[in-house]
Amino acid sequence: MALITSLLDVALTAAPWLLLGLLAAGLIKALVDERYLTRWLGGNSLAGVARGAVLGVPLPLCSCGAIPTALTLYRQGAGRGPTTAFMIGTPGVGVDSLAITYALLGPFMLLARLGGTVVVAIATGIGVATKQPEPAPEPTSKGSCGGCCDSDCAPSAPESSAPLGARLREGIHYAFTDVLDDISLWLGIGLLLAGVLTTLVPATALSAYGSGLGAMLLMSVIGIPLYICATAATPIAAGLILAGVSPGTALVFLIAGPVTSVATLGIVRREFGAPMLVRYLGGILASAVLVGLAVDGAIDFFGVNVIAQVESVDELLPRWLEAAALLVLVGLAVKPLRRQLAGMLPNAA
Repeated sequence: MALITSLLDVALTAAPWLLLGLLAAGLIKALVDERYLTRWLGGNSLAGVARGAVLGVPLPLCSCGAIPTALTLYRQGAGRGPTTAFMIGTPGVGVDSLAITYALLGPFMLLARLGGTVVVAIATGIGVATKQPEPAPEPTSKGSCGGCCDSDCAPSAPESSAPLGARLREGIHYAFTDVLDDISLWLGIGLLLAGVLTTLVPATALSAYGSGLGAMLLMSVIGIPLYICATAATPIAAGLILAGVSPGTALVFLIAGPVTSVATLGIVRREFGAPMLVRYLGGILASAVLVGLAVDGAIDFFGVNVIAQVESVDELLPRWLEAAALLVLVGLAVKPLRRQLAGMLPNAA
């Protein structure tokens, strides 16, 4: 019973913020034309790498979903450094994951996650950038994403000539179908793990091993090959913090887990070569650990009580609103229910 109560508390807290994030993701999908991003990402300069990291942040794509967009940018003239920064910044944080981060982890971890992901993206992009001529990449078929996020394997830029209303409908449909379908399973797993960690693992069991260089290296090694989206990783991080893991160590998992996957590693090796793959992995691992150490140091120096923020964020919204948002989210996530709801709406497709 305690596990069910803990799981329900986490789900209720996350639901309204996840709905808000999905809505923002749909607006971004409708209004942002990916074709114009290539104008900002040419060459391998520091400015180009920084732009690649920042421009990828708001886009609603997972690590596999970012692959075709990044390859399109690369083949249209973007440098290796900006392309790599884009591939890390895009799945590392998005509007949906930032919303749920604020809901479950509080304002300090929201800022730490956003800043840490951008730092890792820039550092790795600089490490991958090279002055040597870049070989022409080979064409990639839709199946190159390794079977994950198939709905994102051929993203299309919004038609600028289409009416605004049509683009908005397409963007909202994309967010509440494709994006929600991509994250729903892993989000459920994340919520379950968060409930288990919060209920069954005493703080003393992990507090002795929940900080320091060794724990952060372990989190990065676990997170790098794991395929988990930024939104689904958030409740797991909340459970880790409440179970005694340091916020910096949990942040390493939040960064390393979503920004890459086995499919991403395979694409990086094929497009950029094995030496670039080594730089890519080394950059993510080293910079994520340094960010985690810096965050723990800042917490100690400024006396930030992250655990108190994590424990108090569920008081931001009334319970009735959280329950209503959770019911809507479940109705949209379960495909038979979603089709039934769509059939009740006028002019539903």
